[in-house]
Amino acid sequence: MRFTGRIVKSGKWYAAEVPVLGIDTQGKSKANAYRMVKDAIEELVNKTGFAVTVYPGKGNYFEVGANNQVAWVAFLLRRQRMIHGLSLSEVAARLGAKSRNAYARYEQGDSVPTADKLMDLLAALDPGRDFVLREAAA
Repeated sequence: MRFTGRIVKSGKWYAAEVPVLGIDTQGKSKANAYRMVKDAIEELVNKTGFAVTVYPGKGNYFEVGANNQVAWVAFLLRRQRMIHGLSLSEVAARLGAKSRNAYARYEQGDSVPTADKLMDLLAALDPGRDFVLREAAA
């Protein structure tokens, strides 16, 4: 699974963002900005062995992927919850769960959601948004 990012030159700097993860950083070159994106995500995930790969794309776009899909999905869910200012209890309530632990297991990587469940979880985090999957070259 990869997430789309965007990079633009702003004065002497390159600003890079991965909106779905709420990651914004900059560098003095495109390569430096990509390294900063990688470092920011790896530091936020903070799991031994977790590594991010940045895939430069055409124009201003790039993608980021990771070597641990369980941690990657858990990070996506945690970041989306934080971006939307929700507590674990609020997300659990939106899902109709009686305990926040039911949702927290996904954020901790203790449970891995199916594709359908992932869409349900994302819809609970941001009911007004539709997530689009796009095929990318390997």
